[in-house]
Amino acid sequence: MSTTPLPGIGVQYDLTTREHRHLSVIAHRDGTRTVNVYRADDPDACAQSLHLTSGETAALIDALMPAHHSPNLLSTTSLGLVAERIELSAHSYWNGRVLGETRMRTETGASIVAVLRRAEAIPSPTPEFRLAGGDRLIVIGTREGVDAAAAILGRE
Repeated sequence: MSTTPLPGIGVQYDLTTREHRHLSVIAHRDGTRTVNVYRADDPDACAQSLHLTSGETAALIDALMPAHHSPNLLSTTSLGLVAERIELSAHSYWNGRVLGETRMRTETGASIVAVLRRAEAIPSPTPEFRLAGGDRLIVIGTREGVDAAAAILGRE
């Protein structure tokens, strides 16, 4: 899966299935989602596009993941906050850069509260903390903020 920030719109998630089918989901800033299925004979041509309200999106999530289990989702609260683990790729633009350069909290409202590096946990990393490929960052914020943080951290 790859993520692409869409400034002013949201985040696009692209997935190629095991059967080489291209799907994308656009997570709009207003909470709606657009699901696109591309043609098998032309993976750049959209065969079907479906726009879902936030309620319909929640119902689809219930159908796809009834236990709401995600290996990266650590917890949710009734206040609308989520905690999620995001792995930094070795090819990431941020590999070797300091955390403060990401402007994560300013840009997304989400906070990186810990970094897991090998067998070590670094709680409350400072803006001067240097990121490394393979780091797993624990990010807390709204669903939209955490998604935006994942898009920023996925930049190559």
